Amino acid sequence: MILLTRLSGTAFVLNADLIERLDSTPDTIVTLVDDKKYVVMEPMDEIVSRVCAWRSRIIAGSTQPDDARPAAGRSHLSAVSADSTPEGVH
Repeated sequence: MILLTRLSGTAFVLNADLIERLDSTPDTIVTLVDDKKYVVMEPMDEIVSRVCAWRSRIIAGSTQPDDARPAAGRSHLSAVSADSTPEGVH
């Protein structure tokens, strides 16, 4: 999720996975996959930076070992290695 600002000055949070494209005409227009459009104050390069940072945080959080994460943020999923497979399971 990224924080953006409408031209009216009100802030909103947008799920960056739904962005289809960005246009600069000179206002920045965010078009979503459902063709909904938002005109925002942030320049296009700033939005791209925010999306990249957001995705980087997701990837970084998913690659930490479970014991390095706070208990509240632990996932019920974890990586297993081939040598930890129980007998008879393939």
